[in-house]
Amino acid sequence: MVAALALLSRTALPSSSRLLRSLSSEASAAAAAAPPPPTSADRVKWDYRGQRQVIPLGQWVPKIAVDAYVAPNVVLASQVTVYDGASVWNGSVLRGDLNKITVGFCSNVQERCVLHAAWSSPTGLPAETSIERYVTIGAYSLLRSCTIEPECIIGQHSILMEGSLVETNSILEAGSVLLPGRRIPTGELWAGNPARFVRKLTHEEILEIPKLAVAINDLMQSHFSEFLPYSTVYLEVEKMKKALLISL
Repeated sequence: MVAALALLSRTALPSSSRLLRSLSSEASAAAAAAPPPPTSADRVKWDYRGQRQVIPLGQWVPKIAVDAYVAPNVVLASQVTVYDGASVWNGSVLRGDLNKITVGFCSNVQERCVLHAAWSSPTGLPAETSIERYVTIGAYSLLRSCTIEPECIIGQHSILMEGSLVETNSILEAGSVLLPGRRIPTGELWAGNPARFVRKLTHEEILEIPKLAVAINDLMQSHFSEFLPYSTVYLEVEKMKKALLISL
C-alpha cells in the first residue's frame, strides 16, 4: 500500500508543478499587461461646489451686480439679472430659460422662492417676471410671469400667477394667491386665496415698505462679508484624502 501511494505521488507531482508554472506565467503576463497605477498628475481635480450656481443656456448668461448678494446654494439659469444691492437668499431658484427675470435695486428674494417665466402670457401682459426696486419677496413664494412695481411686499408662501400685476406701494399678505391677470392697485392691501381687496394702506404703512427692504439690505452686508464661492465641505474632503493616503 505504501509503495502504491509513493508511486501515485511521483506520477501526480510533475503534472501539478506544470499547472503551477502555467498559472504563474499567466499571472505575470496579466501583471505586465495591466496599466500602471495612476499618478497624482492623472487624478481628476476635485470640485467642492456640489452644484452649479450660475447656469448659462445658449447665448444667455445670468448677470449679477458686483454688490448684489446671491447665496451659494441659489440657482440662476439663463436670462436672470440681479441688480445692485439686491439679494437672493438660500435655496431659491430663478429659472429664466423661457423668458427674462429681473430683481431690481435693493430688492430681496428670500429663502426657498421659485421664480420662472412663460413664453407668453394668456392675458396679453408681459410674460417676463419683473421685480422692481425696494421689493420684498417673502420666503417660499412662487412667482411666474408677473410684474411687481417699486416698493411692495409679497408675504411668504404667496403665489403670483401669469400676467398678475402688483402696483407701487402695495402689500400682498402671506399665503395669498393672485390669479392670472389680476391687478393690485396702488396703496392697497390684498389677502386670501384667491386674493381680494382688504383695505387701503395708511401713510405710515406705505413709508415702512422701503424701510423693510433697506433693513434686509443692511443684513445682507454681514452675509456678503462672509460669502465664499465654495462651501467648507472641502475641509472634510481633504481630511478623508489624508486618511486614505491620497495625494492632495
